[in-house]
Amino acid sequence: MHRLQRRDFLYGMSASLGTVALNALLQAEEKSTPQPAHLKLEKPLEPRDPHIKARAKACIFLFMEGGPSHLDTFDPKPALEKLHLKEFLREDNQVSAMASGKRYYIKSPFKHKQAGESGISLCEHFSHLSDVADDLCVYHGLQAESINHPTACYHMNTGNRFGGDPAIGSWMTYGLGTENQNLPAFIVLPEVAYPQGGSANWSNGFLPAYFQGTALRSQGSPILDLNPPAHVTRETQRKNLDLLSQLNQADMQRHPHEQVLAARMESYELAFRMQAQVPDIINLDQETRQTQEMYGLGQPETDSFGRRCLLARKLVEEGVRFVQIYAAGWDSHDFLERSHKARIQAVDRPIAALLKDLKARGLLEDTLVVWTGEFGRSPDNGIRSGRQAAGRDHNAKGMVLWMAGGGVKAGHRIGATDEIGDHAVEVVNPIKNLHVTLEHIMGLDDNQLTYFHEGRFKVLSQTGGAVINELLG
Repeated sequence: MHRLQRRDFLYGMSASLGTVALNALLQAEEKSTPQPAHLKLEKPLEPRDPHIKARAKACIFLFMEGGPSHLDTFDPKPALEKLHLKEFLREDNQVSAMASGKRYYIKSPFKHKQAGESGISLCEHFSHLSDVADDLCVYHGLQAESINHPTACYHMNTGNRFGGDPAIGSWMTYGLGTENQNLPAFIVLPEVAYPQGGSANWSNGFLPAYFQGTALRSQGSPILDLNPPAHVTRETQRKNLDLLSQLNQADMQRHPHEQVLAARMESYELAFRMQAQVPDIINLDQETRQTQEMYGLGQPETDSFGRRCLLARKLVEEGVRFVQIYAAGWDSHDFLERSHKARIQAVDRPIAALLKDLKARGLLEDTLVVWTGEFGRSPDNGIRSGRQAAGRDHNAKGMVLWMAGGGVKAGHRIGATDEIGDHAVEVVNPIKNLHVTLEHIMGLDDNQLTYFHEGRFKVLSQTGGAVINELLG
């Protein structure tokens, strides 16, 4: 039984003079409502020209879930050495215990070094990333708006702290389409456990379902049940899909304003095409032993993230527009030295390998690589379990991210936090300006990349933003 739509009900009323007038009004409304450009395309994911000259045509987004400490990775603060364990009372009316009460300062347990000709500061445990330091544009001026993990993750990934909006990858593929019609345009490589907030971090939101992120597993079958049973041939599948398409076409003619059915049909076709291409791409055994070792495959601490970084390189090489990789475990309220050292060592070799590999293949100049978490960490900590603990609380006022490739200002440190790393003080920008900058690098104008929803044109930045020009080369 078909679901009865409001518009179907009104159109189906008896043809009195009143309903004739109402129908005419509704039809006029439908014609006058601005329609997104992609709805006029036969293939919503076909490649489209950017609004402006693009600096990059693909993006790999490395999301360090949990909030990596800028003070212990890329933003050393010698002033904390003298303040270490000094207690103070912060009188703050905020509800969160992380912003008020008895506090004490924590110095970094790590040494920092200057790497490359640019002299960019790195934690001592970034022993491999130091080799590519001159490719990094490290930005110290970003500020978030939330210190709660789910809302902060949603904000960084979708522009909306409360979820429900399209992810960055969804906006990118909505604006640009993709170069490979046999693979999803927006691919997500999560860990076994999804990040806080779950799959809403890569949702299509109010955009049509074509632009939903597709989560792949880096080992085993990339998507469960991707391949048919052994007794079902591709010829049989093709005939089944053709029959299903014929049956669905009649329903689409009755409900032309429905997008869900068309998107579902396309997903069936895409899955059929993926069966032929995905197994080869995800088969990392085809890579040389040297490449596998470079990414840290086979090593317990780096294998999982290394596989996903190598897969990301292969995906963008095959024309995938946006790939996002998640790495959790950065929420170090306690045992900062042990936990952050382990997390750094888990991602250091694979990320360095990814940048070297992209560069060697001539892909880095056309690929934007972004490394960030949802917020930074505080220079101080609260009394936890009745004692002092060497860790850090959440901090939305100061954080660090870096970018590489895509025409960013390589080998530069942009912006700054104050002397103890509490808050950004130079080239200060909100997350929405970062989003506008990422769009700009990919050739998209936030003011033009709009979607009409709930009576207004919506954008990734929510209310508009500005490009952070200091980051661009």
